[in-house]
Amino acid sequence: MSNSKRKAPSDLQEHLDRLQQLGLLTRIEVPINKDSELHPLARWQFQGGLPDEQRRGFLFTDVRGARGESYDIPVAVGVLAASPAIYAAGLGVDESEIGDLWIRAMANPVEPVMVDEAPCQEVLITGDALKTPEGGLGSLPVPVSTPGFDSAPYFTATLCVTRDPESGIRNLGTYRAALKADDRLGVRMASRLSGAGGYLHWLKYQKRGEPMPCAIVIGCAPAVMFTGPQKLPIDQDELGVAGGLLGEPVRVVKCKTIDLEVPADAEIVIEGLIDTELLEPEGPFGESHGHVALEDFNMSMRVTAITRKRKPVLLSIVSQVTPSESSVLKRVAYEPLFLNHLKSVLNVKGIRRVVMHEPLTNIRKVIFLEFERGTPQSEVWRGLQGAATLQAQCGKIVIAVSDDIDSRNADAVFWSLAYRANMIDDVHVTPYRSGGHGPKSGSKSAEGTLLIDATLKAPMPPLALPAEPYMARAREIWEGLQLPRLNPQPPWHGYSLGDWSDLWTRFADAATAGDWRANGEHTFRRRKGGMKPETPVRDIEKN
Repeated sequence: MSNSKRKAPSDLQEHLDRLQQLGLLTRIEVPINKDSELHPLARWQFQGGLPDEQRRGFLFTDVRGARGESYDIPVAVGVLAASPAIYAAGLGVDESEIGDLWIRAMANPVEPVMVDEAPCQEVLITGDALKTPEGGLGSLPVPVSTPGFDSAPYFTATLCVTRDPESGIRNLGTYRAALKADDRLGVRMASRLSGAGGYLHWLKYQKRGEPMPCAIVIGCAPAVMFTGPQKLPIDQDELGVAGGLLGEPVRVVKCKTIDLEVPADAEIVIEGLIDTELLEPEGPFGESHGHVALEDFNMSMRVTAITRKRKPVLLSIVSQVTPSESSVLKRVAYEPLFLNHLKSVLNVKGIRRVVMHEPLTNIRKVIFLEFERGTPQSEVWRGLQGAATLQAQCGKIVIAVSDDIDSRNADAVFWSLAYRANMIDDVHVTPYRSGGHGPKSGSKSAEGTLLIDATLKAPMPPLALPAEPYMARAREIWEGLQLPRLNPQPPWHGYSLGDWSDLWTRFADAATAGDWRANGEHTFRRRKGGMKPETPVRDIEKN
């Protein structure tokens, strides 16, 4: 799909229809318990080892509660980023265009436009009705994300809209929100190094002695939702960037009970005021860093209104241990942004690819850089340092490899570490970095950064696997015999790494042609004495 013809879906339900047409949505129409079954079912496509292309979004149409509740609002999970293909569908582009689209959108934001009436306000619940199970938060089918550990149902697919009380700049952040009462939420806005945009706004309201208005959007156009997890500059309005992603202005509407604007085509909006004086224990909750976040004192939000479409869909995200929907959401946008930073901002020569390791490590901690073979070591080290310092929470371990290594395959990276990194010369440890996104248990000592140059620095013998034509022919035979389905992981064939000669190629060709006797005659004529076994031939036959 070319950029000139792209059209991103304008709301969540249009996106769901598109996923259905593309074969990327599975409808689950049997009764599913939101408190104990829903997220575990969606989680299996990540824990079950399914490759990206087999993952789907799920739409649960018969949602039940642990106490027998029945909800008339469907729940969608995995529909934002169970796979890169689903993410790309949300932007109306091919997977290969995601990075370029983000870069253009950030450089060319499109300001939102105000409307007077909006689908997200077709139903309005305020006042005493918010305190009842039928009208308040309990009326929404909010799932328990990590059954067995989470303390409450949590909104996970959120856009929390806040505004800087001094500059008026909006922030859209994806922060978890726990159900505490029918009219109260516990909200966690990160306060670590640099802080989330919403947290910085909260500090300013706290200084003024005022509660902070906050609108939590649950479900809207993917292009708008995607701005929440992305680390944009604090002073950049995410709605403008979302307009750049959409290719047109985001329609916004004034909230009913607080002075904020929200996407007019959202599914559900929860309006409220966040206390800036008292904090409330929140958690435990299974976090995206892969551990359960224990109880912290976090923000408490009093709900002043719930607005929604007449027939909304509640959106949720599979997070916790990676790979997950949460990590795909970040990875497919972070990787091209890091690559653009290294290539265009730092002008690092030879950089080909940035891969953020996903399984278990949650993309932030471990980054692999692929360089063209022969890239000067000075450029490799500039790339390593640039990747480790771009964002405070990313790049605890950064490893550079040559571009014959498939850095999506951790085994291949370990191979490169084993044979191409000298642990005296090619390793550098830098002290004093942020601990970043992770559990708070254990040591609180200062963190460091590990940089390793595991690129190919000198010619080496070929990889000891049959050459590509022979492996390809053997695969044809394998498939013709209807043997078990293959899933090749590079490297699956041998190839030259520079230390090879034309003579040895002739030997190899003769061997596969059955002419091994000719090779033996050649070596017989080259016999010599006066040396010990295993003396390299080229050390003797230098000419």
